[in-house]
Amino acid sequence: MGQVKSQFSEDELQDYEDLTYFTKKEILYAHKKFKNLAPEKVGHNKNAKLSMSKVLEYPELKANPFGDRICMVFSSSNDGDITFEDFLDMMSVFSDAAPKSVKAEHAFRIYDFDGDDMIGRNDLKLVIQRLVDNNSDLGHSDIDQLINNILEEADLDDDGALSFAEFEHIIDKSSDFIK
Repeated sequence: MGQVKSQFSEDELQDYEDLTYFTKKEILYAHKKFKNLAPEKVGHNKNAKLSMSKVLEYPELKANPFGDRICMVFSSSNDGDITFEDFLDMMSVFSDAAPKSVKAEHAFRIYDFDGDDMIGRNDLKLVIQRLVDNNSDLGHSDIDQLINNILEEADLDDDGALSFAEFEHIIDKSSDFIK
């Protein structure tokens, strides 16, 4: 562990601790996980950037139907490629210590496929398709009905899309969201 710690000064570790929901020990553990994705590239280069395809080898992202969207949302270069700081930010947001409001903000961005700051019908369709992995018996009419039900329940201003405030309202009503 001393080898990893030598990559970061005490001030850098303190900055990371101040900017995340992690302790210094958890930051070093996250760096170890990041380094394990591409030891030859990360090595002693704390500024290494990994391709989205490499980051998607991380088990939790590999199993997530939104892994690519997660990479896009957390990529500081907006191309899906991830630096250690991006990775740390991502891990921090998904940690148990992150507040529900922070998780909701990032979930909204992940589900907003077209980036228009609204979750519209097409965004909802893409979310549903990823969740059912196209392996279900849901037809187009079933998906349309699901979208209509979601909008009927959550679209408080009846504009045909969910704003962040509407999304957050639904999240607040859902005890399962944090899990």
